Amino acid sequence: MTTNLDTSEITSPSMLEGKYKAILVCGFLGLGSLISWNSMLTIGDYYYDLFPNYHPARVLTLVYQPFALGTMMILAYNEAKIDTRKRNLFGYILFCLSTFGLLLIDLGSSGKGGIGNYIAICLFVAAFGVADAHVQGGMVGDLSFMCPEFIQSFFVGLAASGALTSTMRLITKAAFDKTNHGLRKGVMLFLAISTFLEFLCIFLYAFVFAKLPIVKYYRKKAASEGSKTVSADLAAAGIDTVHNKTGGDDKEDRLSNKQLLLQNIDYALDLYLIYVLTLSIFPGFLYENTGSHHLGSWYAVVLVAMYMVWDLIARYLPLIKSIKMESRKGLLMASLARFLLIPAFYFTAKYGDQGWMIVLVSFLGLSNGYLTVCVLTTAPKGYKVSFVKRNYVGLLEVDHCLTCTRFLYFQAPEQNALGNLLVLFLLGGIFSGVALDWLWIIGNGKF
Repeated sequence: MTTNLDTSEITSPSMLEGKYKAILVCGFLGLGSLISWNSMLTIGDYYYDLFPNYHPARVLTLVYQPFALGTMMILAYNEAKIDTRKRNLFGYILFCLSTFGLLLIDLGSSGKGGIGNYIAICLFVAAFGVADAHVQGGMVGDLSFMCPEFIQSFFVGLAASGALTSTMRLITKAAFDKTNHGLRKGVMLFLAISTFLEFLCIFLYAFVFAKLPIVKYYRKKAASEGSKTVSADLAAAGIDTVHNKTGGDDKEDRLSNKQLLLQNIDYALDLYLIYVLTLSIFPGFLYENTGSHHLGSWYAVVLVAMYMVWDLIARYLPLIKSIKMESRKGLLMASLARFLLIPAFYFTAKYGDQGWMIVLVSFLGLSNGYLTVCVLTTAPKGYKVSFVKRNYVGLLEVDHCLTCTRFLYFQAPEQNALGNLLVLFLLGGIFSGVALDWLWIIGNGKF
């Protein structure tokens, strides 16, 4: 049974139930958005054992990113026409099936290497890229017109996926380290857990998130503001989105993607610069260019774990308002200043010991997580109040006169579009960083 959308019944979000449950679910959905890919990163030691001559950390990342970026470009261009519910569910289902596929490859080949298995792994990694573009862009766009705490929780979940996978990898590596084929057994258990977590994300998004009162509030509000991407989510929650409109045309009245990008180009550049720097170092440099140390085969695993943990911690720091950076100039300067880490990593790898490298990797994760959340929680605020004169019926009437009605309009469509554009630049930065990461090994005899 469905009920018609009546915006006159929309109440303040502070009066609605489910906010903290929604924050928790958003965090878990964020975890599911990257746990499959982070699983690939943290079992890098296993793939280096199987494919020692194929640069797994660098090649798999390079395979992943073009598919993520290309898919995201298509989705961002057609964002206003795409059903967010179907988009996100497709992404989570693809993540689940692809992670399970990696497990089947290992079972089918009995843990053997070879170019055929490597190509099959690359195909599933490409599927991760397609799934990432669907989920990350869809969720960020969807949460951009809700509470800032929701999108922050989602990005905390992204970082938590890295910390969780690193912790699980350390545990499974330690548990099976002395057993026969222990490395492979740990990886198989690890992939099985990741597949199960992806399945939980499908269940939470399909049957829990859409029915939370505060989520229904924001989606009803988004529908009243002209958003066409939330209709399936509202239908799943038992709400019929019928807009009665008189006069005017059917075209959604909002800023174009080009106008949004021009108004927020500094935020887009922030995300691009943050991830160009991060991915030019992580993970390829950490696996192949840090030398041999006392930790032996544990060294790269520990470095990846330190990055993931500090990235997670940093995403909570903006909750402290006194240290949250919201200055547009400040965010851009901080993003540019991080490029000083490149010579720092070079000289530390060449002359320093493992302690200094761990400190640098920790700072890389800390600055990455902090700046990412600051940018993505600050940028959508520019579209909290937008007015346009139209003769719509039943849309959050603010002021009335004989010739026109003024409405609080197109807030949600613009925030959704901006969220997709920002994720597009984030993925563009990741792709550029992955390509530049190869410069560390060109000319040193390992290329």
